Amino acid sequence: MTTNGGRRTQDDRDAITVEIGYALCSAAFAAAVLFGAVTGPAYLFGLPSGVRRVLVGSGTVLAVVVFFVRVVSVLARFGRDGQPSHPGRTNPDS
Repeated sequence: MTTNGGRRTQDDRDAITVEIGYALCSAAFAAAVLFGAVTGPAYLFGLPSGVRRVLVGSGTVLAVVVFFVRVVSVLARFGRDGQPSHPGRTNPDS
């Protein structure tokens, strides 16, 4: 991150805000898809309540884990790679 006397620039703060928003939205989507995939069959096939309870519980736990892993991985990658010197350009020499 570019610092200016120990302070972040407005562009740096904006980039972090966008990255946090992306991390949260993509994590919520991934968790919702996983939860639906795990718990869906319990309701679709009318499984007994004990099996349904296990599937909903395991789907909830897996969704929470996927949510946090996704957020951490996106934000860690952002912190490690930093900002490109020329946003929107694919060639680093351009």
